[in-house]
Amino acid sequence: MPTLMTEPAAGRFGGFGGRFVPESLVPACDALAAAFSGAWADPAFRAELNDLLAVYAGRPTPLTPARNLSAALGVELLLKREDLAHTGSHKINNVLGQTLLARRMGKRRILAETGAGQHGVAAATAAALLGLEATIFMGERDIERQQLNVLRMSTLGATVVPVTTGSRTLKDATNEAMRAWVADVDDAHFLLGSVGGPHPYPWMVRELQRVIGDEARSQSPYVPDVVVACVGGGSNAAGTFAGFVDTAARLVGVEAAGGAAMSSGRAGVVHGARSMVLQDADGQVAEAESIAAGLDYPGIGPEHAHLGATGRAEYHSVKDDEVVAAVRRLARAEGIICALESAHAVAWVLREAGGPLLPTGSRVLLTLSGRGDKDMATLGAVA
Repeated sequence: MPTLMTEPAAGRFGGFGGRFVPESLVPACDALAAAFSGAWADPAFRAELNDLLAVYAGRPTPLTPARNLSAALGVELLLKREDLAHTGSHKINNVLGQTLLARRMGKRRILAETGAGQHGVAAATAAALLGLEATIFMGERDIERQQLNVLRMSTLGATVVPVTTGSRTLKDATNEAMRAWVADVDDAHFLLGSVGGPHPYPWMVRELQRVIGDEARSQSPYVPDVVVACVGGGSNAAGTFAGFVDTAARLVGVEAAGGAAMSSGRAGVVHGARSMVLQDADGQVAEAESIAAGLDYPGIGPEHAHLGATGRAEYHSVKDDEVVAAVRRLARAEGIICALESAHAVAWVLREAGGPLLPTGSRVLLTLSGRGDKDMATLGAVA
């Protein structure tokens, strides 16, 4: 098996990845790749980041045995609790690293995209802490269903820009953030929230999220049979998988049925990288659809596409009604209300436990990428 989840050669993961951007952004991407390589090799940068992760973000997050669900399902389920990190999700790991890097590069402001709002909140938080301006692009439809996170971003001092084009969701927010970066590349850093986009973003974001998998591996009393996480772009899954890719554990990513790029898409380019992408008959990027705003995205990170192509990871999908049921089942069994995004992974475990994909007695480690406060209105509307 080829070496996986290391630094990509020329920004490519097998046949995926690369850099498909306007010529004006090539120097910025080159500078960012060089800056991250230098920072990641600098003990002082790593020490400052690790200190913030510990005393500000609240790491390490615990690994919680889901004893009641385990007994009911016949599998041993451990939950990696990213919902307990500051701002309520795994997003803080990436944004602290990128915002420190932006400051190191002399940038004055950050630009970010957000769907569910968790990345936007984390970006606004890190910008406030480190003294940078923050502009967050968010689809108009997502603003309507994630009002709590919009208020949190504004309270933290960020400017939230509604995006009214296209589907008015995460894809379109990403488009607008990248356009803004082109217009202000000297002064602004594009703080991408997932393992997509042009090189070096898929590699950089995975490395900044690797803390999830490294912690989980050290905390677990055994190497799990299955490691599972939800996948939109796929940053929490990439970070989790990185801790177990060199073990015998099966790596399982769970997509939204309406945004299942791995099973329903084909190779194409979206937001600067070649990956698996939902497309129409003419090869245009198609619209995704999910009850979870953070998974309402038509592509997947290029490293995930490579992990799937090599057979090292497998990708499945669940439907919205399964996701809603999973939130409620976890809440009532364990007293944990998870985000709709995270509930995709929970739903897969609930559906497959005791079957051929997840036999009775399996030991499962599942990353809960975020908490569900933001989703209460959505859940109430489908009650």
